[in-house]
Amino acid sequence: MATTEDGAAADGRRAGTGPGEIADDGSAVEFYAALPPDVASAALVHTTIPAGTPVLELGAGTGRVTRPLVGFGHPVTAVDGSAAMLARIEGARTVCSPIQDLDLPDRFGCVLLMSYLVNYGDRAALLAACRRHVRPDGVVVVQRDTGRHWHDDAPREWTHDGVRYRVAHLERPDPGTVVATLEYRIGERRWTHTFTNRHLGDEELPAVLDAAGLRLGHFLDDDGAWFTARPR
Repeated sequence: MATTEDGAAADGRRAGTGPGEIADDGSAVEFYAALPPDVASAALVHTTIPAGTPVLELGAGTGRVTRPLVGFGHPVTAVDGSAAMLARIEGARTVCSPIQDLDLPDRFGCVLLMSYLVNYGDRAALLAACRRHVRPDGVVVVQRDTGRHWHDDAPREWTHDGVRYRVAHLERPDPGTVVATLEYRIGERRWTHTFTNRHLGDEELPAVLDAAGLRLGHFLDDDGAWFTARPR
């Protein structure tokens, strides 16, 4: 895929650059493998569902949330379209598949769709996959991007957990849509990831979920970035 010098996709699609394998969505396997476990996100999910609830984690990547969820006592089925990402996961069942194509015979007490996938991907197809795999009495837990990252006054460079982040490219092709390229640096290693972010506001949520056969449950944090949905 052709990219500009700052890593942006020349044809507007998702892209990524840097050392190691790059997944189809532009995510760098080596970058995510180098990040620490995301215990805070796993703990939020853990406190939302009954102890020991089986979790279907969609877009599990290298297992940053998978590992702590397993540590909290949840059997996890980790799904990702990248075999290289899933190869980094231990202690969980893994399934290599695009989320939208997933059709397992199992139904789960919790289906997890985080990492802002509901903003980045095919929203209807992703939520349909959630609905297909959640038990009638189960819950879908979703993380969305509330948009605060893309305000004009938002930081364009910051450091977190030893990673230097920089917004290398940002454009707004139409209202509610942002095309961004983020640069990540760990030591001398440098990656970029270009993606398209489509806003999902509170006013849209009920109708978007209803179209997928889901109904809005409740928000899990003060920002409204995490919310639950249940089968209709």
